[in-house]
Amino acid sequence: MADRGVDLSALPKEVRDQLAELDLELSEGDITQKGYEKKRTKLLAPYIIHTPVEPPPRNDVKPLAPSSSSSHAPPPSSSKYRERRSRRTHRGGGTRDDRYRSDIHTEAVQAALAKHKEEKMALPMPTKRRSTYVQSPIETRTPPDSSSGSEDETSVRRQSSVVIPPPAVSPNLQSPDSWINHSVQGSSTSSSASSTLSHGEAKPQPQSQPQPQYKPQYQPLYQPHYQPQYQPHEQPNTAAVTGMLAHSRIGEPLLLTGSGPRVDLPSNAVVRGMSRGHSRSSMMMETADGVPVNSRVSTKIQQLLNTLKRPKRPPLSEFFTDDAEEIVEVPQPDPNTPKPEGRQIMPVKGEPLGVVSNWPPALQAALARWGASQGKSPALTALDITGKPLYTLTYGKLWSRSVKLAYTLLNKLGTKNEQILKPGDRVALVYPNSDPGMFWVAFYGCLLAEVIPVPIEVPLSRKDAGISQVGFLLGSCGVGLALTSEICLKGLPKTPTGEILQFKGWPRLKWVVTDSKYLTKPSKDWQPHIPTANTDPAYIEYKASKEGTVMGVAVSKVAMLTHCQSLTQACNYCEGETLVNVLDFKKDMGLWHGVLTAVMNRIHTISVPYAVMKACPLSWVQRVHIHKARVALVKCRDLHWAMMSHRDQRDISLASLRMLIVADGANPWSVSSCDAFLNVFQSHGLKPEVICPCATSPEAMTVAIRRPGVPGAPLPARAILSLTGLSHGVIRVNTEDKNSALTVQDVGHVMPGALMCIVKPDGPPQLCKTDEIGEIIINSRAGGTMYYGLPGVTKNTFEVIPVNASGVPIGEIPFVRSGLLGFVGPGSLIFVVGKIEGLLMVSGRRHNADDLVATALAVEPVKTVYRGRIAVFSVTVFYDERVVIVAEQRPDASEEDSFQWMSRVLQAIDSIHQVGLYCLALVPANTLPKTPLGGIHISDTKQSFLDGNLHPCNILMCPHTCVTNLPKPRQKQPVGVGPASVMVGNLVAGKRIAQAAGRDLGMIEDQDLVRKLCMWPTVMHQYLTEALQWRAQTDADHVLYVLLNAKGVAVGTATCVQLHKRAEKIAAALTEKGSINTGENVVLLYPPGIDLIAAFYGCLYAGCVPVNVRPPHPQNLAATLPTVRMIIDVSKAACILTTQNLMRILRSKDAAASVNIKTWPTIIDTDDLPRRRPPQIYKPPTAEMIAYLDFSVSTTGMLTGVKISHAAVSALCRSIKLQCELYSSRQIAICLDPYCGLGFVLWCLASVYSGHQSILIPPFELESCLSLWLSTLSQYRIRDTFCSYSVMELCTKGLGTQTELLKARGVNLSCVRSCVVIAEERPRLALTHSFSKLFKDVGLSSRAVSTAFGSRVNLAICLQGTTGPDPCTVYVDMKSLRHDRVRLVERGAPQSLPLMESGKILPGVRVIIVNPETRGPLGDSHLGEIWVNSPHNASGYYTIYGEESLQADHFNTKLSFGDPQTLWARTGYLGFVKRTDLLDASGDRHDALFVVGSLDETLELRGLRYHPIDIETSVSRAHRSIAESAVFTWTNLLVVVSELCGSEQDALDLVPLITNVVLEEHHLIVGVVVIVDPGVIPINSRGEKQRMHLRDSFLADQLDPIYVAYNM
Repeated sequence: MADRGVDLSALPKEVRDQLAELDLELSEGDITQKGYEKKRTKLLAPYIIHTPVEPPPRNDVKPLAPSSSSSHAPPPSSSKYRERRSRRTHRGGGTRDDRYRSDIHTEAVQAALAKHKEEKMALPMPTKRRSTYVQSPIETRTPPDSSSGSEDETSVRRQSSVVIPPPAVSPNLQSPDSWINHSVQGSSTSSSASSTLSHGEAKPQPQSQPQPQYKPQYQPLYQPHYQPQYQPHEQPNTAAVTGMLAHSRIGEPLLLTGSGPRVDLPSNAVVRGMSRGHSRSSMMMETADGVPVNSRVSTKIQQLLNTLKRPKRPPLSEFFTDDAEEIVEVPQPDPNTPKPEGRQIMPVKGEPLGVVSNWPPALQAALARWGASQGKSPALTALDITGKPLYTLTYGKLWSRSVKLAYTLLNKLGTKNEQILKPGDRVALVYPNSDPGMFWVAFYGCLLAEVIPVPIEVPLSRKDAGISQVGFLLGSCGVGLALTSEICLKGLPKTPTGEILQFKGWPRLKWVVTDSKYLTKPSKDWQPHIPTANTDPAYIEYKASKEGTVMGVAVSKVAMLTHCQSLTQACNYCEGETLVNVLDFKKDMGLWHGVLTAVMNRIHTISVPYAVMKACPLSWVQRVHIHKARVALVKCRDLHWAMMSHRDQRDISLASLRMLIVADGANPWSVSSCDAFLNVFQSHGLKPEVICPCATSPEAMTVAIRRPGVPGAPLPARAILSLTGLSHGVIRVNTEDKNSALTVQDVGHVMPGALMCIVKPDGPPQLCKTDEIGEIIINSRAGGTMYYGLPGVTKNTFEVIPVNASGVPIGEIPFVRSGLLGFVGPGSLIFVVGKIEGLLMVSGRRHNADDLVATALAVEPVKTVYRGRIAVFSVTVFYDERVVIVAEQRPDASEEDSFQWMSRVLQAIDSIHQVGLYCLALVPANTLPKTPLGGIHISDTKQSFLDGNLHPCNILMCPHTCVTNLPKPRQKQPVGVGPASVMVGNLVAGKRIAQAAGRDLGMIEDQDLVRKLCMWPTVMHQYLTEALQWRAQTDADHVLYVLLNAKGVAVGTATCVQLHKRAEKIAAALTEKGSINTGENVVLLYPPGIDLIAAFYGCLYAGCVPVNVRPPHPQNLAATLPTVRMIIDVSKAACILTTQNLMRILRSKDAAASVNIKTWPTIIDTDDLPRRRPPQIYKPPTAEMIAYLDFSVSTTGMLTGVKISHAAVSALCRSIKLQCELYSSRQIAICLDPYCGLGFVLWCLASVYSGHQSILIPPFELESCLSLWLSTLSQYRIRDTFCSYSVMELCTKGLGTQTELLKARGVNLSCVRSCVVIAEERPRLALTHSFSKLFKDVGLSSRAVSTAFGSRVNLAICLQGTTGPDPCTVYVDMKSLRHDRVRLVERGAPQSLPLMESGKILPGVRVIIVNPETRGPLGDSHLGEIWVNSPHNASGYYTIYGEESLQADHFNTKLSFGDPQTLWARTGYLGFVKRTDLLDASGDRHDALFVVGSLDETLELRGLRYHPIDIETSVSRAHRSIAESAVFTWTNLLVVVSELCGSEQDALDLVPLITNVVLEEHHLIVGVVVIVDPGVIPINSRGEKQRMHLRDSFLADQLDPIYVAYNM
């Protein structure tokens, strides 16, 4: 150290002052350790005597634990002190270090961390976008704690300016074998994008660096067969794979912003044609699914997997079978758990309370006596802000003013006749901590008037922590009047009109000012009534519970008096003594000793307000010295502060003290503060035996206090307890593992006249054994009597009768629970190890919040957080308590430092307490809710955490470590039962096979009927081309199509004959310009409209096969054009038909940047074709020929083309015609994308077949006019309309609030009979419900909305139609779905999922539910794959190679048992059929088909099957700022991506909430949480999320996330 060889006392005064100032800065944390040493060295440099010195031993330099008892260099005299100091750090700091300071513990923490150092864990650091939380410059920030003085904050306020140096990072703090190992992948663990590798380059690995080998003892069950994805020495191979992948990708996914275009994107170059399960993986060679493995994200996930490879959970016993409905893994009791072995405890009796002849009959009588006989005697001296005496109140003045106030309260508040206050009424006392005199007068005035004072804190603003709970207290006590001082009243927050604010939850209050000038002197004959103390309440003291509820503990007059008597006896108070009080005089010890007992014994109290302590920390010591005080009332914090600045005073003496009462001596961490204080001040006359710790609680009042000792008597012993033992509730002296020990001091003996027992803290109050920790309960006349106004809670606390082991009460007398945990040691000494409210019960073990705080603060270096501002609490998630730590981060702490500190805290707590932390969050300085005296308001902090309002700047979640009660992973049972047995079993059980069918697709022969319905004779024409020609001849001018623009104006129409002629022109162009041969494929590239329809029929006329493709988006060619190119290549198209505009785009320079534009097939623009007719119109030789190809990109990114034959086309059109009753005179409106599936069929085919008029509304037009679709329905009086989920969502979100406006415009939807959502997914019940509800106001019938269902193998399986019963809804248990079963439950059951029927099965369609593994049919209400048989099934996949095996598997499959003849197509969707009580058109009971989800999309986790949408629904409910979310898995980790619609400061709030909800509702641990901007999750044209794309973009580090959290 710099002061070696410097005599500090010989230095000039100004240098000594500067050194003291520097020490103060360090103690407050305003300067880093390094900055401190640098400045100190600079100051001392001129005075150092240079002598050659040997280098100091290593451990002298190492930055040691922060919790040393002092942070100042000792005076040269105290050699003993210096010796202790050399082992300590030089950092002082925040509030809690006084209380949590213990060298032994610090060394323990370091030893524990050293163990971890050897293990070299590479934890992935969270990734944060730079814009998030850019800390403002330090000068502009409010210095921490500028608000109210903080009781628990050691930052000593000074008048001088604060100098904050730039953060200095000490190079020697991070040793080469630093705990965090740069990750195996060679990517840096830094958070910023700039300092990590870009995903394209691999960092060369130095060969010499040994790679850590992870050899898990057992394979974690949630990670089966996991091979590390990346071995550094296989670099070339990886690069090759990466190169190959780069070529096989179809371009980067489009990141959609808000209202941007919806685009279908295949995730990789995978064409349906490979087997369903292996499609992607077979090409991807099992790397990170098409992502360069050295991308930053993959690297971090790899690190995460490595850290998770040694799971914390206990080894699992056998797997449970399917039928077990257990949820939670119940941990088996450990046979080695320590159990209490002692005998049952005997109640401990205090010495009898002596009877002293001159004790007053009531406390008011004592005041009356001193006021009369000792009027000049000083009662109270108050100090001003600088620590100088402000005024002294004598006993005479105190008496006369109190009488005046009592008289005023009883007689002068209302008008002459009415009395506002009656004896027994409750009155709030609102006085600041700096004005004890006014409070004393108010308190005694109330006692004399026999009204009940309720002292509370001064409300500073509407947003005070816990302010509404204070309102609850005032309400439960029935307070209507508040007393305050004039100055305080002026300072209360006011409304603009000058009235005092109505605080949240407060009753209406009348405010009364009690300054002397406003009081009335009573008449000569008026005397206050002073009865003998009885059991009526004297005053009410407030108390906040663990949950934050503020309750009032009523203290009776006799209890108040008895308590004063027992304190007088225990503390040996004498008349006329002087007492220095640093505590809050409104409650607890400050009130009991400093206001009540003091008056009973005519003591002179010197009250040191908290604000003085912050300005001059030594003021209380100076007061003891000046007034020769005999007693001082302090907290550990005050001891600590005095030590910090004791060098300012040489000549103070504490020899006069006979008692130094330490009010929070019951905190187990107080012992080190007491020791350190004694160590420093023994040389100033402080005697060891005067330190008297005590234990108190608002309910039991003083529980125990150490009596002042006899000089020279041996000091009481300490207990060194094992933390492990304590966590199991037993007392074990710590012998073997010194790291996890807790040293506690006794708090003396039980109070005089009291009886004490120790009972179990939970369950019935059973007496503990002698070696067991329990709650201390007290029977005494001196204790609280009840929670005022709350009889229910009172009974459990104030009327406890202990029972013995067999449950028999041990007596009649009631005890009061103290809320303190402890035990009785040798010699009946009481030891307290914690409080009930700080108790965290995790997996059946008890941990004390204070102990965890102490461990966290012992982790070096604490330059990351403010020591005094740390909250520890537990939240209940998934059937157990989880530990959460929240601390305030210093503005100058770097991301790296914070993350490192957090990681080390995790390790330390894990080692020392054997408990896993669930979440560790750092919030910006000054943002945690504070209590009035500056400590952290724990319950408010917890509430903010649960509500997502904490706004952390750093967060670390560790669910993998601490959630050990998850159900065991499901082991798939070997299928011992064959499909035949299942079927027979079903039949025996009376269950029908799960199958359903639409009505028959009969043929109409009757020609009259044909003419009447203007239908074309079905028997003659089985091709659409014939139908169009027939319509053009028989009904030429009938309008088939009307196309609308955004203004609702018809910009295009097509009659039968116009459509026919346009088709002829295109057919002619194809044969002439394109020289296309029959049967060749032609790509149609058109925006939604009539051109597309004409081009389709033109192809059919020419004998080509049309392939409809969504045109590229001109603003986003890079993302959309590769998909177009790919379909053109895969379909081997001979020609492209398109518009002039699109043709220009295809040949543009921008297009050339994404694809090779030189190799396009022939492009024909159909805008201005000559009027030509083809030589003949092609007629296919058989109806089995292909009519068109339908290409679509699935949500898993699979591009699939299916072949649709002419027979299938006419069967499908006929089926829709029958279901929807379509004929020439009908009109339907379509607002869908016309590029694939049922959308294309309705847009292009159905009208030509059925003759009805279709009003076409391109969905993109809704972006410029949201109400276009709905106003069209109203204007044209449409009965049937078809839309997509995207359109419905647009209307719900955009127009939901504007129904009144729509009404005013005359929109009326009462005409709509059916509104069908066309989809290939599970019905989105929430969306359809909210749509129906919102537009009910404009006449939409609640029965109108329904859904359709189709798949790749059959474009339309269900469609609601016009007849038949309404779609029904059932509720399924989500747990059963995960097990591939269906269990129907009642609405509102926990974990229930509503499922809506997907519309009625179309005519000619049969479905059956099949077990996908055994291929045997399943029974009614069983979950299985939906198989379909119908004349309009697709003919097969269109692939380049034509994989026959896959065709057979998906299109022509037979059941393994039951009906082996029928050919079925597999839809790839899971669902079930349920026979309902409704009747269908034919009078039979209706079979409803319920679609649960796509098999391809499901996630297999922990042996169970999850549907992403279920997890996403839960996530979206977790916080108001989550707009949309998507989930996917990566190497068995669940990744959740959420779009943030709030401000970026909410981003980190989402991480714990998302983790909680997924764990709670789905029993899964989220591995990675990614927070992104709105619109980042890619969505296809059908409104479905493209999760595989998202996954690829995430792994390739292309999402630009706001925050990525890797859950440990």
